[in-house]
Amino acid sequence: MKAVRVHEYHADPTIDDVPEPEIRGPLDVIVKVGGAGVCRTDLHILEGQWADLQNPDLPYVIGHENAGWVHEVGEGVTNVAVGDTVILHPQPSCGLCTACRAGRDMQCENAFFPGLSNNDGGMAEYLRTTARACVKLDPSTNPADVAALADAGITAYHAVRKALPLLHPGTTAVVQGAGGLGHIGVQCLAALSGTRIVVVDRNPDALELARQIGADETVVADGDQVQAVQDLTGGGADVVFDFVAEQGAEMDGWHMTGPAGSYYVIGYGGELRIPTLDFVAGEKNIVGNIVGTYTDLAELMVLAQAGKVTLHTQQYPLDRAVDALRDLDAGKVRGRAILVP
Repeated sequence: MKAVRVHEYHADPTIDDVPEPEIRGPLDVIVKVGGAGVCRTDLHILEGQWADLQNPDLPYVIGHENAGWVHEVGEGVTNVAVGDTVILHPQPSCGLCTACRAGRDMQCENAFFPGLSNNDGGMAEYLRTTARACVKLDPSTNPADVAALADAGITAYHAVRKALPLLHPGTTAVVQGAGGLGHIGVQCLAALSGTRIVVVDRNPDALELARQIGADETVVADGDQVQAVQDLTGGGADVVFDFVAEQGAEMDGWHMTGPAGSYYVIGYGGELRIPTLDFVAGEKNIVGNIVGTYTDLAELMVLAQAGKVTLHTQQYPLDRAVDALRDLDAGKVRGRAILVP
């Protein structure tokens, strides 16, 4: 089969012919990939940022946002069958450790992460995962239309869901970055909360999309965005969702957060340097967010199949994976890039 593989860091991946994955255990599921999302994390993988944390053997297949059709199942699989349309939680979990028992399966002690850890991902024709990762979808669903909800979607949804007790009517939430994750976050906020939504982005097209999908106010990131947000919110937002958090945006997000407010960090790559007195005097909180739970994904798919959360996508054939990655890096992708084998 064809697959997108990383051979070395700080270099483009290549399209290789590799063997199809095989069933190894009773709960394994082989999925014929119908769509694979292209994520900024893939760019960070190519930069070597995940090398020490995940330590995968090179070469390996990237791609952690995947949906498709069940192709083969292990002897112990009962929740899905061959032919089912599925979206895959990006981090298969064991279900037995303390974190899984507590409903924090994305922090599973025994999890693996196809496309990041030492396990091949889904930028390929087929992918091996487990029964615990599979969320069955309506058979009419096109996997390419929903694939990026598997990671970008639940990452945004998870952050919004955690913040809901803070987002009653009369509050203001700022979304910094209306790209692949941010445009999903805007829709989740509009669907689940009564908060006023302010979106900040440097791209006018992204801001126009944000207005169409639920933003109440938009701010161009032209250098004066922090002051503009403070003016709109009377000194800062109740909650800021930072889907950028690099190249200085992380400090902007902190300064957009009002007294007693909460700064939710979803993007990454930057570095926060904040005097401890700012925490004390402002009583401000910083909340980290990674992926989401299996339940988050199941709930998000209910919203998606009801038409309340829609992915705006730009599709590429699998053999144009390098073009998709370069377009994402150059800011040319509106919404989410999807590879279609």
